[in-house]
Amino acid sequence: MQSDIEIAQRAVLKPISTIAEQLPIAPSALIPYGHHIAKISQECVRTLADRPNGKLILVTAISPTPAGEGKTTTTIGLADALNYIGKHAVACLREPSLGPVFGMKGGATGGGYAQVLPMENINLHFTGDFHAITSANNLLAALIDNHVYQGNALDIQQVTWRRCMDMNDRALRHVTLHQRQDVDTGFDITVASEVMAIFCLAEDLQDLTQRLGKIQVGVNSQHQPVFASDLQAEGAMTALLKDAFQPNLVQTIAHTPAIVHGGPFANIAHGCNSVVATKTALKLADYVVTEAGFGADLGAEKFFDIKCRLSGLTPDLVVLVATIRALKYHGGAELATIQQENIDALQAGIENLKRHLHNLHDLFGMQVVVAINHFTHDTPSEIAALKDAVQALGFEVCICKHWAEGAAGAQALAETVVNYLAQKPSKFQTLYPLEMPLVDKILTIAQKMYGASTVEYSSTAQIQLAQLSTQYSTLPICIAKTQYSFSCDPTVRNAPTGHTIEVSSLRLSRGAGFIVAICGNMMTMPGLPKQPASVRIGVNADGKITGLS
Repeated sequence: MQSDIEIAQRAVLKPISTIAEQLPIAPSALIPYGHHIAKISQECVRTLADRPNGKLILVTAISPTPAGEGKTTTTIGLADALNYIGKHAVACLREPSLGPVFGMKGGATGGGYAQVLPMENINLHFTGDFHAITSANNLLAALIDNHVYQGNALDIQQVTWRRCMDMNDRALRHVTLHQRQDVDTGFDITVASEVMAIFCLAEDLQDLTQRLGKIQVGVNSQHQPVFASDLQAEGAMTALLKDAFQPNLVQTIAHTPAIVHGGPFANIAHGCNSVVATKTALKLADYVVTEAGFGADLGAEKFFDIKCRLSGLTPDLVVLVATIRALKYHGGAELATIQQENIDALQAGIENLKRHLHNLHDLFGMQVVVAINHFTHDTPSEIAALKDAVQALGFEVCICKHWAEGAAGAQALAETVVNYLAQKPSKFQTLYPLEMPLVDKILTIAQKMYGASTVEYSSTAQIQLAQLSTQYSTLPICIAKTQYSFSCDPTVRNAPTGHTIEVSSLRLSRGAGFIVAICGNMMTMPGLPKQPASVRIGVNADGKITGLS
């Protein structure tokens, strides 16, 4: 079969104005970025407010292997399949980060015949949204340093704001600024920044400005907080973000409209596309298929406890993506052997799937459909064993072949989803009340979601927890930890119990409205692998990009 980029480059795209007509969005409401990409104007977004909402379908996944299990591909395949069976559906996705594109994971536009296009543009610079977010973040950093240099009227003694860039660069994790006195700081990857989180949680430009002004940038000599608004930074930051804040409209290979906007990491930040994009999509279609990053313990938990809680969104159904290869991996098979039939490992690894199903259905009250993203090396015996196991747990399971067959390959999933939405309503609830103390919120997530027994705090985290508990005890928690395990150790597979979640530090994201608990050795600036994906990427003599996936 052809590579993802070969399939994408052979696809015939429709003009973006034609895609917009399906929603319907008038040509005057589009801000074109070439022939096949456009932004939806703020004015258009505002005019949609009184329309009824469609159904919100969340696609999440079991704990992944390093290769990923096709969550984005399934999101696109399901949206295509819903339209294929005569429904009116839109896909709502995050924008890819250049860190994974050139690092280990590759792009984030789906794969095979379930992709959003043009994949090269979306995976790289796209409409410049991430560059704008990076610039706004670093403008604030420059304004802080300049204020100190120009006399420090605010008496800033400790700066907590960090710079960012959208690239994996481990050399920038720790940086010393040589000013009047040396200052230790560093860079985060843009998709882990608070500006990215604010961008994705803000309801409108006014809300965006207010949230940016609420950012805490440091403390003065009296240990009182200093905010971005004290530097009068929020206006200029909003000016940099104004155009980026408008949602991006593209299309799938099957010409399904797709709104791709915002992109916080789920293993560090809250891992969901923008609120404005999701709410816009819900006004434009009967079915909106969106995704949350990595496994359900990270992306889905944050989608529910942060994005839905803060925005008032109510999800209607969850599609949980699993692969036979990942279940075998969690059951003890090594990566080198997961293409080989191994019923014993598969059945052992179903404990990981079972934990995610319990969390989604029992803890969050969601109806769940299991989607098995099919690979050519999956054997009939493995498929039968998995279907029997999932059905024995009381859940519907669909074998999905959208990667190879496009919309038709996910028809059974689409029909099951429609039937569930009509007959089995969810009873959505969050995991914890906001009134719960911070320490209890973290313990609740650790014990109920991860199966841990205890939470241990470093000496630094203990001090930070005590400080944050005095003013910010009602904020939700955003856990930053490895995506590969329910524990803090990426090598611990399946569904461990009785382990300890180790909190190394806590960060206040005051403008975003949550507190980040950094667990284990999680880095907010990733590094590149020994063989980065960038070595495969190039441009041929005709100017076409090659090797991107």
